[in-house]
Amino acid sequence: MDASGVEGGESSGHRSNTTTPCKDATRPSPSPLNGAESSGLRRALAHAGFRRLFAAQTISRGGDTFNSVALVILVYRLTGSGLKVAGTVAFEIVPVVVLGFVAGAVADRYPRRRVMVGADLGRAGIALVLVFFHDQLAVVYLAAFSLSAFSVFFNPAAASILPALVPAEDVVGANSAVWSAAVISQIALAPLAGALVAIAGPGPAFAVNGLSFFASAALIARLPIAGRAAVVAEKYLHDVAEGLSAIRASRFLCVLAGVQGLAALSAGATSALLVVLASEHLDVGPGQFGLLIAAIGIGAGLGPLVFQRVVDDVRRPSFIFGPYLLRGAVDLVLAASSRFAVALGALSLYGVGTSTGNVTYNSVLQTTVPDRLRGRVFAFYDIVWQAARLLSIGVGGVLADQLGISAVYWAGGGLLLVAGGVGLVAAGAPGSPALSDGPAR
Repeated sequence: MDASGVEGGESSGHRSNTTTPCKDATRPSPSPLNGAESSGLRRALAHAGFRRLFAAQTISRGGDTFNSVALVILVYRLTGSGLKVAGTVAFEIVPVVVLGFVAGAVADRYPRRRVMVGADLGRAGIALVLVFFHDQLAVVYLAAFSLSAFSVFFNPAAASILPALVPAEDVVGANSAVWSAAVISQIALAPLAGALVAIAGPGPAFAVNGLSFFASAALIARLPIAGRAAVVAEKYLHDVAEGLSAIRASRFLCVLAGVQGLAALSAGATSALLVVLASEHLDVGPGQFGLLIAAIGIGAGLGPLVFQRVVDDVRRPSFIFGPYLLRGAVDLVLAASSRFAVALGALSLYGVGTSTGNVTYNSVLQTTVPDRLRGRVFAFYDIVWQAARLLSIGVGGVLADQLGISAVYWAGGGLLLVAGGVGLVAAGAPGSPALSDGPAR
């Protein structure tokens, strides 16, 4: 049950004067992160620039679904080894840890639209290589690594550019739209991807992924974003150090790094080993396992749609760190109960916690961290999350073998409860003066 963490911060309705403001960005709002007065999702989609980004990300993530399904099936067909299937995950995580700091600096130094288009075109090329050369494991692993490497550059740029496309009060709605569309498309397209691979092999699925990146690049190239102010050509090491200094100077962000690490130590193992829980603890087969995945997806898809309508201010600590506590409670229920119906209900709540946490995380960072630092901050948390997740997968596998799968979920639930508690007690106010060089942009 892989989940993103949550973060928070103070915001302003103002935006950097180096970007083109939205038409109605100056309209008054009682709270820039208020999602409750009317549908922030609907307001966000009223902006043509955001609609382009929304369409681009929805299409490319649809392609990702075809790619993920095809990769897992292909590697298993080539090797017959579950361990080598897990190796694909490792090859996808390593680029985040190795390249994350550089990618964040690139997203802050160069025009983000250009970075995103370049990453999409790179991913399209790799996907099309897989269409014709997917019969060797080494090529598949290299492709998984390369696709992830380009995504490492795309993701912080995409997260950082969103506040330039909608007013600050619609950021929660915009993130809710992106997240829900991604989850719903995954639920809808995963069975189609599996059927396509079964009928025609993995090649056509990889072709769909490649075409999705070309479509995304075409949409992003036309985003209505003005050129950013010139950045002094310092060394990348200086850029990385500046980003880390900004994080160290904020008590909130320092605590958040620890909270994120604890949460990833839980989520990495529980996500990778959910199939083991289904087989050994719940005693169900592949069909019921698919229902467990669907339950997470339904909760994750619906959560942001409700969240952005009823939440009055995502900066509240309960909204920032509450999702950790919810997911921790779910893991403990899964460890304690072997009833399938209980697991279905619990996992739907886990999906809600995952998605609302992700929306809160993106929204508050986007409206708190200054534009010139935003890419590096997002990249830093990606590194923390993925490094801890990789460790979690290894430790979780050993724990499951030695003590049983329930022990993994008892430990995972405990880690998430500690993470949420630490955040509530120690993080302090999200809006740290050390982060600001003026209003968050």
